Amino acid sequence: MAAGAWAQSALPTTAPALQETVVTATRTPQRLADTLADVSVIDREAIERSGAQSVADVLARVQGIQISRNGGPGATTSVYVRGAETRFAAVYIDGVRVDSQSTGGAPWQAIALSQIDRIEVVRGPAAAVYGSDAIGGVIQLFTKKGEAGVAPYVGVGVGSHSLWRAETGVSGASGLFDYSLGVSSERSKGFNATTDAATFDTDRDGYETTSGNVRLGLQINPRQRIEGTLLANTMDSDYDNFGWDPANPVDDRNHQKLRTAGLNWSSQWTDHYRTKLSVTDSYSLYRSTPDFYQTETRLRGYLLQNELQFGPHRLTADLERREDELDNAPGIGPYAAPGLSGKRAQNGVALGYGFAQGPHTLQLNIREDDDSEFGNFTTGSAAYGFAITPAWRIRASAGTAFRAPTLYQRFSEYGVATLQPEESTNYEAGLTWRQDASSFGITAFHNRVTNLIGFDYSSSACQSFFGCYGNTARAQYEGVTLTATHRIGDVSLRGSFDWQNPRDLDTGNVLVQRARQYGTLGVDWRLGQWLLGAEVIASGSRYANAANTIELGGYGLLNLSVSRKLGRDLDLLLRLDNATDKDYQLVRNYATDGRTFYVGLKWSPTF
Repeated sequence: MAAGAWAQSALPTTAPALQETVVTATRTPQRLADTLADVSVIDREAIERSGAQSVADVLARVQGIQISRNGGPGATTSVYVRGAETRFAAVYIDGVRVDSQSTGGAPWQAIALSQIDRIEVVRGPAAAVYGSDAIGGVIQLFTKKGEAGVAPYVGVGVGSHSLWRAETGVSGASGLFDYSLGVSSERSKGFNATTDAATFDTDRDGYETTSGNVRLGLQINPRQRIEGTLLANTMDSDYDNFGWDPANPVDDRNHQKLRTAGLNWSSQWTDHYRTKLSVTDSYSLYRSTPDFYQTETRLRGYLLQNELQFGPHRLTADLERREDELDNAPGIGPYAAPGLSGKRAQNGVALGYGFAQGPHTLQLNIREDDDSEFGNFTTGSAAYGFAITPAWRIRASAGTAFRAPTLYQRFSEYGVATLQPEESTNYEAGLTWRQDASSFGITAFHNRVTNLIGFDYSSSACQSFFGCYGNTARAQYEGVTLTATHRIGDVSLRGSFDWQNPRDLDTGNVLVQRARQYGTLGVDWRLGQWLLGAEVIASGSRYANAANTIELGGYGLLNLSVSRKLGRDLDLLLRLDNATDKDYQLVRNYATDGRTFYVGLKWSPTF
């Protein structure tokens, strides 16, 4: 599914809420008006109105982000922030880091959208705040936090490909205690994910997923709070394995699990000084059958944040430790890969200084990471903003970042132990205008990566005769993003356009599966109790191979939606996506959805 984008706003129907607080840009609560990073916020109302089936489908509506996927929602998914590799986006769920020490990057298809209440996207390097991995940006997903009263909900939905969705939960707060619990289940018969009938099975590739989350908080006193979060999801999905044999058909399946857990203690020791202590753990599993492959990643984190605020000045000092563990089971058969187990750790110290007064805003960050295998890495960033008038604001920033190779890239049969971390330097500048319900923004960026890790099929530096990983390239991600919103009476308009040039500096070729032009345009019309929506998404062509000899055509999609309240507590949503039934591909030989519909009802009273 594809839809529109919105610029630094919580809703596609409103202009940016400047008093809104975000936490991902600096890892501390900060007014959106004071944020110098390029930030987008998507709240639960926007998520529900999107009718999306996955987190990646929601992110595809955000400026500066493109996705690719090998079929439907249960298939392998990549998310490119400003054209950067999917592993270059640091991903968090309620402050818990999610990553894979096998492929690198978050397992997007295993994250249940039904449990997500809010998404914050920071475009641009953030390693000076978060350490390794944040070369392209940071994406943080939040589950719902309980508020005063009791708020149960029940939702059901049906759609194309025998899609069936059900969810229920309750949240609330009473006295010192707040809570939020939710469970959901979804299944679909899917569509045939592949277009090459001679090589792949032509059956329908469906999926089924079950997820749940718990978030509990205890306000011990006005200055002390303890909070725990837990999220879990399982997904089973069909996929089409290469080399399909009609004479010996098999049912190829993916089995995935994701679990995140966090425990946080926040303390406001004085009016000016506060701390936060966090212990987090994430676990992800991917297993394929009957062509057996299994990989498990566990990440454990420990973080102590210190924040001192006096007047317009804010000082931060963070101590952090991250422990990564990979366990790959041995394969089956005479040519199967051997098993692999490994561990590594990183210790980091980060310092930050923020200043916001009058028309001036300044943010400085520096971080030192000590990797158990690669030694010390120092990253830094500096950003400055100036409000020319109450409506116009300019900003500029520069930053460095790095990502350490995964354990699989170094120690598997395709691995090379001498691989070096990928490093980047980024520069960007932006201009924004906001007045009442209207806004305009332009951001230009230039991000260069050295020691880019790729797969070299001609290399013999590892055990495999297919080739090996290597620091074989340099990449450059540069471009310009335009965003705008405007309201005329009951009609709200929004749009964005990305011009990007993600390319291999050694060959000059455009990086695979990324379009150089990508734009959206949307309109919402409030007509009494009805909200009517239409959106267009247009993409330029992509290349399917590194040599740029195989081109996937551009496309344009039209999506329509209708929603209204049926009484005080019942909401109805109708969507028709890809209304013109456009046939297009994001990945060569893999299909995308044609025209699809979705009907959803949600009952959510408040007591």
